[in-house]
Amino acid sequence: MAVQIPRLLLVILGAMFLQQTCAALGRNLPSIIAPAIITDLGLDPALAGVYVGLAAAASLFFQMGCGGFILRWGALRMSQLALVMLAIGLAAAAVGPLFFFALSAIIGGGGAAVSTPASSHLLGRYSPPKQAPLVFSIKQTAVPAGLLLSGLVGPWLTAWLGWRATLEIAALFCLVFAVALQPLRATFDNDRMPGRAFKLSDLWLSGQVVAGSPALRNLAFACFAFNGLQTVFIGFFVIYLVHMGHGLATAGAVFSLAMVVAVPARIFWGWLGSGHVAPRVLMGALSLGMAASTGLLGLSGTGWPLALFATVAIGISLTAMSWHGVLLSEAARLAPKGMSGAATGGVLSSGQLGALVLPLTYALVLSLTGQHGWGFAACGLPALVVGLALLRRPALPD
Repeated sequence: MAVQIPRLLLVILGAMFLQQTCAALGRNLPSIIAPAIITDLGLDPALAGVYVGLAAAASLFFQMGCGGFILRWGALRMSQLALVMLAIGLAAAAVGPLFFFALSAIIGGGGAAVSTPASSHLLGRYSPPKQAPLVFSIKQTAVPAGLLLSGLVGPWLTAWLGWRATLEIAALFCLVFAVALQPLRATFDNDRMPGRAFKLSDLWLSGQVVAGSPALRNLAFACFAFNGLQTVFIGFFVIYLVHMGHGLATAGAVFSLAMVVAVPARIFWGWLGSGHVAPRVLMGALSLGMAASTGLLGLSGTGWPLALFATVAIGISLTAMSWHGVLLSEAARLAPKGMSGAATGGVLSSGQLGALVLPLTYALVLSLTGQHGWGFAACGLPALVVGLALLRRPALPD
């Protein structure tokens, strides 16, 4: 029997898919075209890790504090705000000096951070509980779609127009879609609480929701490892391939190939987690896959053919780039009533902590050893711990 999908769910799923595509493009494009920026400005490649770390620090703050603002102004309005912030961040990076790159990381990282809790709040309202992992996974395929755009179009535009114009075009794209969402606001922000007074404690609302639930705390620990490793892969894989002697366009194509694989993988894991396999078991298996794939990169070297790098990248994409729908739907399911945005924001805040700590760990390993592969292997260790813990005992309710 065919599943009847509510019309409003289809509308908001499509809108949030495009919103998340813009968010992924806006946050990650500077990292994808970083080799061109580094060469043009004569920068140390390790500064890419500082950029990613600053973005993660900003994301941590914004995701911790966005729950109260979602309740007051509505998740769709916050989605628009997120897109405007991403546009400002990209425009700041196009200016060029290091101060503006720092500004870009903070503003753009904050915008990307708000986008996911806002979209999760909306989908949590309209998704049937049993289909939630699949619905969230479909929405989250927008992230590899945005990364695919970054990996294919970013290097091409950079070669044609330069890296500054590439960032400016992406900024305009985010701004236009923020305006395009406006007609949907009356329908989808009808649960907002405009009379809700702002309190300083609202900045920590998401953290309080997660801290009060052992199951959400366990999800937060998993998100730390998953999101941190994902951030390392996005931030450094293209740089690593260029370091190994491959051109930027070739490295971007390999990265994009991996992102293509993540699209069906996210949908498949979401379907598998929708009543076929317990989300705890599924996330445990994905954790071990992440650790194994990054461990293989730790063994890589100049003798590796490009096809082998591509194979490992696909392995990372199948795992570290494909867990989102399962984890986010669990966070929404376990959240107190009306608190889906706050719960997912709190869980993702832990992920942003991972996105802060692991890229800086990678940069430290690279600075000490000069080995990119060792950096990937070191950043895969938290995923190994999470995988063993999830498969050893029922840390999450099935």
